[in-house]
Order: sequence, then C-alpha cells, then structure tokens
Amino acid sequence: MKNNQVVYLCCTLTLMLGSGSSLAARNAPDIQLCNLPENSSIAHPVTDLRTDARAYWLSADRLRWPGKSDNGSFFLVSSASAALKLRTGDTISGADQLIPLTPASQPLQDARFRFTGSGAELQTALSATELKALLKTQLLLVKTDANKRIEDLTYIQHPAALDVLYATASSAVLGPVVQQDTQLQVWAPTARKLWACVYPDHKKPAYRLQEMQEDNATGVWSAQLKGKLRGQYYQYLAEVFVPGKGIVLNRVTDPYSVSLSADSKRSYIANLSDKALIPAGWESQPRPDTVKKLPDMSVYELHVRDFSINDASVRPAWRGKFLAFTEQNSLGMRYLKTLAQAGMTDIHLLPVFDFATVPEKDCKTPRISASGSSPAARIAQARSANSDCYNWGYDPFHFNSPEGSYASNPDDGARRIIEFRKLVMALHAAGLRVGMDVVYNHTAFSGQHPQSVLDRIVPGYYHRLNAEGKVEDSTCQPCGNTASEHMMTGKLIADSLSLWTNAYKIDSFRFDLMGHQPKALMLSIQERLNSEAGRPVQLIGEGWNFGEVADGRRFTQASQLSLSGSGIGTFSDRGRDALRGGGAGDSVESLTGSRGLLNLTLCNNCNQNPQAKQHQQHLLDLTKAGLAGTLSHYRLQTTNGEWRDLRNLDYNGQPAGYATNPGEAVNYTENHDNHTLFDINVLRLPAETDMQERVYRQILGLATTIFSQGVAYFHAGSELLRSKSLDANSYNSGDWFNRIDWSMQTNYFGTGLPPAADNQRFDTIYSKQLENPALKPSASHIRQTHAAFLDLLNIRRQSRLLHLETSQQVQRQVSFPLSTSEYADHISLLIQSDQNSLDEPSLLVFFNFSKSPISVQPNGLPASDWSLHKIHLTTQHGDLRIHQEAKYHADKGEFSLPPLSVVVFTSQPRK
Repeated sequence: MKNNQVVYLCCTLTLMLGSGSSLAARNAPDIQLCNLPENSSIAHPVTDLRTDARAYWLSADRLRWPGKSDNGSFFLVSSASAALKLRTGDTISGADQLIPLTPASQPLQDARFRFTGSGAELQTALSATELKALLKTQLLLVKTDANKRIEDLTYIQHPAALDVLYATASSAVLGPVVQQDTQLQVWAPTARKLWACVYPDHKKPAYRLQEMQEDNATGVWSAQLKGKLRGQYYQYLAEVFVPGKGIVLNRVTDPYSVSLSADSKRSYIANLSDKALIPAGWESQPRPDTVKKLPDMSVYELHVRDFSINDASVRPAWRGKFLAFTEQNSLGMRYLKTLAQAGMTDIHLLPVFDFATVPEKDCKTPRISASGSSPAARIAQARSANSDCYNWGYDPFHFNSPEGSYASNPDDGARRIIEFRKLVMALHAAGLRVGMDVVYNHTAFSGQHPQSVLDRIVPGYYHRLNAEGKVEDSTCQPCGNTASEHMMTGKLIADSLSLWTNAYKIDSFRFDLMGHQPKALMLSIQERLNSEAGRPVQLIGEGWNFGEVADGRRFTQASQLSLSGSGIGTFSDRGRDALRGGGAGDSVESLTGSRGLLNLTLCNNCNQNPQAKQHQQHLLDLTKAGLAGTLSHYRLQTTNGEWRDLRNLDYNGQPAGYATNPGEAVNYTENHDNHTLFDINVLRLPAETDMQERVYRQILGLATTIFSQGVAYFHAGSELLRSKSLDANSYNSGDWFNRIDWSMQTNYFGTGLPPAADNQRFDTIYSKQLENPALKPSASHIRQTHAAFLDLLNIRRQSRLLHLETSQQVQRQVSFPLSTSEYADHISLLIQSDQNSLDEPSLLVFFNFSKSPISVQPNGLPASDWSLHKIHLTTQHGDLRIHQEAKYHADKGEFSLPPLSVVVFTSQPRK
C-alpha cells in the first residue's frame, strides 16, 4: 500500500468514526466502510514499525525468549490504543499495563517447542480473562537492565496461548448457518470488535451493518440475522492490532466461505443442503464401487481447464468449465469413459477450490501462433500470465468454496456449487470416482495483502513463523506456510475436508506437500472422514521431507517414512527416478546427463564395464523396489544376487523401502510437476532415436506404474505422449503449453519456446530439440501408445494379484527371479496365486529395457504352463510385436522377448 493511500484511508476512517478513543469503545462504524474499494484502514498507526516476534507463548502462563539469559527484569508491556513508544536505552513509558514476569524454576519439557531452542523461561500469574484481554492489545515483551533501561524488546508469537485459552473452540460451528434465521460465525479471539456487512447481491452496496458478539469462552464472534438470507452476501469488518501497522479495520471474507462472488470479493450465504443448490439426481446418484482398498486405485490426474479448453466437441461457453464434464458425448468424456472401462478408477482434479491467481471475470486468453523454437509463444504468455484464464491453482484463497473461474457465472455464488456437483455426478455416471488435489500447506498470501484472509482476521496465528516472527515460505514463494500444528488451523483443514466429502461426495484426496502437516492431524482426519462418510475415504499425498519442519523439527510429519503403517499413501520417488533419471529441479547438467532405465544407453558387455554394470543394477533394484510396493521389510534378491530388506537398499541416503503395506506407496513416472515423460526422453535420449523407439520406452514407463503394488498414478495425457513443448513447470504457462488433444492427432511438441521463468537457462538445449521435426510423433504413434496403455491397464483391472493389500501377501507372492548376472537389462516379475486365490492365474511380467531382443531363463520358476496373456493375443492396436515375437520355450525354460517391451505371461499351477 502506498503512503498516500494510508493517509486517505486514515482520514476516511476518522471522518466516519469521529476522532478520539479507539474503535472498540465506539459505536458501529459507518456502513459506507462496507463499500469502499479499499479493504483495509489504519485507525491508529503505531510509531514503531517493528514486526519481529522473537519470543513465544508456551502456554497461558509461560513464555520463552530464545537466546536470552534470565538475568535482568522482564515485563509484558501493553497499550490498548497502540501508542507504545519503546526504544532500547530508554525507560518504559506510555504503557497502559506493565506486568512483571518471574523466571521459571525449570524449563518446560514439551517436544512441541524444541525447535525454539533454549532461552529465558518466564512465568506470569495473569488469569485467563486478563490474558485474553491483553492479547487484543499492542503487547510486547521487554527486558530491562538494573537501571530499568530497555535492553531488548519483541512481540510474542501467541498461537500456543490461544490454543489453551480457547480450547473449546475446537468444536465450534463456523461460517454461515442458514435455518429459520441466518447466523454468521467466525473465530477471531484477538479481534477488538467485529461487524458483519450484509449485501443483497454480488454488487449492490451493503444494506446492513450488524455488530457481532463474542463468546469469551471460544473466541467465536456471531451475528444473528433475522430470516433466511440465502443467496445474499457478506463480509466482516474486523478491528485488530497488527504489528508494524497499528489498530487496523480489515474488511475481509469468511475463512469458512462456502461460495463467493467473482474474484472472491464477497462471501455467499448458503445452506449447502438447500434444494435450490442440489442438481436433479444428486442424492440418488450411483457411486462407483471400484475401490475397496488403496491398492485398487488407478488414478488419472487432470486439470479442469486442460480437459476441455481444446475440445471443439464441447459447446464454447462450457470449455474450461465444470460443466464441460457434463457433455456426455464430447471427445473428452468419451475418452474418460474408455479409461474407466479399462480400469481407471479415479479422476484426481488439480485444485478446484477457490484460488487467487486467475481473474474470474474477463480473463483474456492470448492468441498465439508459434512452432519449433519460436519465442512468440513465450512472449505472448509473459504478457498475459497475470491476466489470462490459466493457473494450476496451487494458490489457496478460500479452502471451502469451488473456484469461480470454472463456473458459468462467477458472480452468482450458487452456480459454482451446482456446477461442481454436476461435474461430480457426470464422472460418477461415467464409472469414475472423484478425487481432489488439496493444498492446505500454504495460502496464496499472508499478512495485510488484500488477498490474505486468515492473517487479517487473526494476525499471527494461522501461519508458521520463523525465529524472527516472519512467515515461513518453504512450500511456495512468496506465499505463506500455514501452521497446521495449531489447533484452529488443523480444525479449518479437517472441517474443510469434511465439507468436500459430505457436501460434494468426494471419494479421495491428494495432499500437496503433505509432509508439512503433522502426522497426528492426518490420522485424525482419516478417522473423521471414514466415520462421517461410512466408507473409506482414501488419502494420498506428497510426503517430502524439507523446509522448516524437516526431520521432525516441530512435530512428527506426515512424511514418507513417518506414515508407515498409517494407511495413508505417499508418492514414491524411488522408482520414478530410477526410470526417468535425475530428480525434481534438474540443473543444466543433470537435465540431459542424469539418465534412468528409460533413457540410458545400456552397456552391451557389462562385465567389461563394472561401474556401468553396478549403476544399471542399482537402477533395476530401485525399480523392483517400486514394483514390490516400496515395502521396508520386503526381502529382495538384488540384481547382483545379494539378499536385502528394501529398508537397507540405498536411495540417495534414504531407505528405498519405507512403507508397511503396499497401499502406502503411490507409484508414478509422470505427474503435473516437472517435464512430461515424453519431454524428458527428448532431452535424455540420443537425438537420432527414432519415434517408434520413443513410443516403446513410453509404454515401458507407463507399464512399471501399472504393474507396481500400491496405488497407480498417471498424469493426464502421458498415454498420449503428452508434451508441453519442454516446459519444466507449466503452472502459469497458459492453455498453449498445457493442451491435450483427445482426438489423438498431436501431442503439441515443438510449439515454441516455453515461458522463460523456469526454462530460459535451458534455451540452448531446447532450441535444437524443438526444431527437430523427427521429434513430433504422428497420430499413429499416439494411438499405438494409447492402445498399449489400455491393454496393460486392463490386465491390472482383471488380476487381483496386482492389488495385494498386505506386506505379507507381497513377500509371499511377489518375487524377481534372476537369470544370469551378466545381464543388467531386464526385470522378471513373478506374482503367484496363493491358497486364497487358486483360481487366479499367476503372472510373469518381463520388462526388457534393452534395444535388442533377448532370451531369458529365470531361475526358480514354479512348474507351470506359461502362455501369453490373452490381452496380448487379442490386441488390435497396441504393441503388436508381443504376440508375434514373444515366446515361451518350455523345453528350455526360456522366454524370448522383443526389444524395449513389457510382456505378460500367465499360468495355472500344474496339478
């Protein structure tokens, strides 16, 4: 906010309220404050612009100031009018209250606060009522010397105190409640006053300004409004103290908004059970019964706009919208139905909650014409990046409302509710369950930013702060990491997931950067959702271990290793990196040089090159780890003949195996992040590699996911050789770089240099590849990849052996028979039936990563009559080489395999 704006707002507020004492002591502000274009006004600015908060409340009667000795005197210094003028070297003056603190006899032993480090531990004898009142004021912790002069001063991080003081708020009902009358409730324990602005519609001025009442036990403020105000809109005026600003009057939407007007300007009043918001057939819709347990899941990750914006068979007004999924005869919906018939169980939608980074009205899609390495698309996209209609949506604004840019009319809060429900119905009718990609680890903005919500209602509570009191941003820059370890942040997340599960019939959830959330919270959410839904609600997420919470610094995280045994799935990077090469965030060197099994030139005579042989063997073993469900205690005979538990197999200094049961591993070779598999192979395979070979390698990559124990996860279009013209991070790259062609005519490779931000350092490499016409697949190549994918997905659907539920089953039934150790070019995967599935044919799956045909004699195969899987024998459009070239020679116990192929044999045990 510019200085002249601050002056204007202060003057405006003074005129409307009159001069003198603080707002809290006055009557309601003028209703015109509900209608100003600015949404924040400073009533009483502070003279000291400090914002540091280097001390912590540990409870309602104890504080810690890390790094400080307890020599000297400590005081809590308070001013209700934000009038403190404190400087080091001065004595304390101008305070309303000066509260001496005493050193604690022993430091508090609480693992939650280990991260703070040691320091001065201080106690106060304040009552709960007194402390609640203090926390609404300007409150600093001050240390003085023997001469009563200030040595240091700081604000205090207060979430732990608020969680103790307002513990009963954990069961409060928040947001709009519409019954005979209308009630608005918001948790704001540090607010001095709150009012509700009520609007008749999305644009008319407020007609009512209702003072809200605080429940001192819970910190919840309520407005009781006569009548059913459904279809109307509201905002809050919250008077709060903000460090570095002063006493501020924030006009802000409801964190529990169930819907909004366009661009999230006003919250929408609704009862989600209202008949007017329920599409015909909603209550009686059939829910696909394809998933009984996590390993039954085959997930297709899809962006709402990607699905239809490029589909001419969808009516123009619905392209890129929720309603596109209701076009039952569109190319896209026919395509999704085909996937469902082949065994895809879930569509996981990239963020569909309200996000901050797309104009919901009047967004403009640039007109682009570019090919090869032309910079035209890059330039056009850069000009429109902040005004076009595209973003992945990992920028949460309101967690509980559907996104308005996907609605036919974002100004009408009812439309997004109804139309998202219609999307869910349409996918259920197509035989597909619906999953949501949820992002609770950060919000798009924090502090006093106009698109910050949580921090403008309870400053300093909902976001995780560092040792200086600044908002952590390890998950997203310049976003703000949420502090899900705090009671009411955790409640907001749990309540939000409950709403999506119950009000929208969501079947499963994928958590973005789940490792930044506590394991305890995830387990409580799992229990709550399963109980409320009366069915298992599958939870999977990114269990990456990094940032300020890494290695359990603040709490036991919901990360890969710690979630073992929880029944919550985490994405496994073990097999992914072994197959693709490299990892997340490739450097210029690793982009082309760090290869995996899908793009590595294998050694021909490995015994003559022991280093290459060892590397290839390790890649094969990591791939086997994925195929075996990434189980920590799975006993693997490695490619060099040794026996190891997967927890003792190295993956970049971590255990290759970490899961207790196979459903806790989510297997994938491609998702929305980073390069597509086709694009990374463009960069890592020799330029002269022909397109047919690239097709076979793509199929191999997809096959490893299909035949791995655990959850199978696919990025939309990966089975269509999807390209983003080498874009490494297409989150804000517009429709041009994110298109999918359901007609299977093109994969959009070579459609211009991708946006500069995440790609420009690779331009020299990219330009050469994008100009190569041999790297553009034909329609027949795309169709062949698609057909082969459906064949293999059908095999997964048909065999219970690819959905094993326990580690005991996997250890007993899954093995990797070795042939001679001279070879490091293939994997033999044997999955046997057991006494509980004697009618189930055993599977013998071969992955040949060699460019040559090979003959394999696996050791220790059970006595069986092996034959090619019937799907290989009947395929019309998939990999036709399999039934022509793959053979089993019973007399020699030998299998012949085509180059770069995945081949499945089946057998019944001999009687």
